Amino acid sequence: MKTVILCGGLGTRIRDVAEDIPKPMIPVGQYPILWHIMKHYARWGYEDFILCLGYKSEVIKDFFLNYQTRVSDLTVSLGQDNGVTIHEAHQDENWSVTLAETGLNTLTGSRISKIRKYIGTDEHFMLTYGDGLSDVNLNALVDFHKKHGKIMTISGVRPPGRFGEIDHDGDGTILQFNEKPQATGGRISGGFMVCSRKIFDYLDPSKDDETLEAEPMRAITEDGQMAMFSHDGFWQCMDTFRDYKLLKSLLESGDAPWTK
Repeated sequence: MKTVILCGGLGTRIRDVAEDIPKPMIPVGQYPILWHIMKHYARWGYEDFILCLGYKSEVIKDFFLNYQTRVSDLTVSLGQDNGVTIHEAHQDENWSVTLAETGLNTLTGSRISKIRKYIGTDEHFMLTYGDGLSDVNLNALVDFHKKHGKIMTISGVRPPGRFGEIDHDGDGTILQFNEKPQATGGRISGGFMVCSRKIFDYLDPSKDDETLEAEPMRAITEDGQMAMFSHDGFWQCMDTFRDYKLLKSLLESGDAPWTK
């Protein structure tokens, strides 16, 4: 099953981290967040990727075109041979990565329309965003999607709380204080979706300004063709510098849930 990752939006520039690269290429540790997302899919056996590119697409292309030279020791001959020898090339990523130019200002639904040809005859494909990490069980997600038989499944997550949460009794005595609790209210879409190819019936290939999360998903919902896979484990997007620092600290501490 192919995995489509939306990597093309202008997105939010995270000040003091990256001003001139696309958000999916912001490094979390040694590798960009996009690599971490792909690594999670690969751990579950999903290694065929389609990246929908737009803003600064050349940065993402350069990363994958030069991947082995970035992660391996190498010897460069500066004489007549002018060759490069890669020592013990990394073979752990047995990935196929299609880098699709879907337009600088194209919106999410239209980006998906533009990669239809790369889906081929597959009945289903995975879909997510290039700026969010999770430890979602992808095999369980796919099984759930195929079992209910609807067009689209989204992962419903409870985002981490932005502020501290105080649990107290009637006289004001604090019983528990959680600095960064998980939100206890309703769920939001966390990406990590599975789609039937019938989703293309809801997309207009003649448009560049169709937002997946607007009319197409509303129409799919109205037709009773969308389901939610509840995920209560780790999920974190990277929208702010604070989000970036959190992901970085989890990785540096060896306690990054998306790596396990």
